[in-house]
Amino acid sequence: MFNGLEESSLNYASSKGIAKELQSVSPLADGLIGVEEVQKSLNRSRASVYRYTNTDTRNINPPFNPRKLNPEFRSDQKDPLLFHPNEVARFAKDILRIKEVNVEVLNSPSTVTQNVLSAILEELRLIRTHLELNQNANNSMKSQTQRDDRSAA
Repeated sequence: MFNGLEESSLNYASSKGIAKELQSVSPLADGLIGVEEVQKSLNRSRASVYRYTNTDTRNINPPFNPRKLNPEFRSDQKDPLLFHPNEVARFAKDILRIKEVNVEVLNSPSTVTQNVLSAILEELRLIRTHLELNQNANNSMKSQTQRDDRSAA
């Protein structure tokens, strides 16, 4: 189910009843989870998760509120709310008084956009490999020409 245990830097390990088991999605996503995953982790309705969340219509990134569930920073109001698993665990332990918290981060199904980006990345890797091989061949030809010039002189 999980790859391992991860202790928070805020020392949640002092509470013996909490097990924070995390599985990272990918390096690109940094293991952030959406509202649906928070809803499943806390066993609460979607509406209550939004009610718990530290949001403000006038301020896209309100200051940290220890009594609320604080999302990660967003660059646009239309960006989805994403949460760090440690923040969800903190909120569940400190505010909701849930004794045992398991935050599971699952891989989301591939989308068309992700597939296109993966294809672009693979193409760029092939181009880079090709360019590096050509550069190495040119460098070896230059060094061979320089050696031939020196030996002829």
